[in-house]
Amino acid sequence: MIKKHIPNTITCGNLLCGCIALVQAFQGNLVWASYLVGIALVLDFFDGFTARMLKVSSAIGKDLDSLADMVTFGVVPGVLMFTMEGGGYIYFIITIFSAIRLAKFNNDTRQTNSFIGLPTPANTMIFASLPLIMKFQPDSQFALFIINFNWILPVSTFILCFLLISEIPLFALKFKNFSWESNKLVYCFLMVSVILLISLKFVAIPLIILLYILVSIVNNIFLKNKV
Repeated sequence: MIKKHIPNTITCGNLLCGCIALVQAFQGNLVWASYLVGIALVLDFFDGFTARMLKVSSAIGKDLDSLADMVTFGVVPGVLMFTMEGGGYIYFIITIFSAIRLAKFNNDTRQTNSFIGLPTPANTMIFASLPLIMKFQPDSQFALFIINFNWILPVSTFILCFLLISEIPLFALKFKNFSWESNKLVYCFLMVSVILLISLKFVAIPLIILLYILVSIVNNIFLKNKV
């Protein structure tokens, strides 16, 4: 059946984007590397979505997805930060903790419908947004803050690496159906995210990830909802 290969083909597209992003990053084309990460993010969403819609999920597909994610959302962010001005080998800690995160995910039965710890794509979105912010919004308060306080990036990196392997429950952007009742948290989050992107452009990306973490904490700890 052809349809059973469709999700894995999309996953391979994610992997291809990651490989090309690595080449672009090492050649100093960080903006293009970030764009390729963005394309990979879309493909990473649709491979799982397609597998669920076509009902062709498989163990091989899950492993292939994690292997592709290791490149695109593990190796690429480490290389992006390494090749940025002021970067260094220390930023490969992102790659190491991403590998631990993905290994835990593949063996954790609690993460079928939600996440425990920050997903690697969400983590990578923050790092991939930095070249775009520095290129297109260098005068933004966010960019100036990073430039003026050079300790922010390494400290933030360590915090994000901790979040990758933390036990913090986070809701997943997965759709089993499109009803409002079943997905109202996801719909509300997506609507706010779109508004932030329109108003703040690339600066919105780190804020969206922060919002994602905060909403999950509120949803799970304070409201006692089960994601």
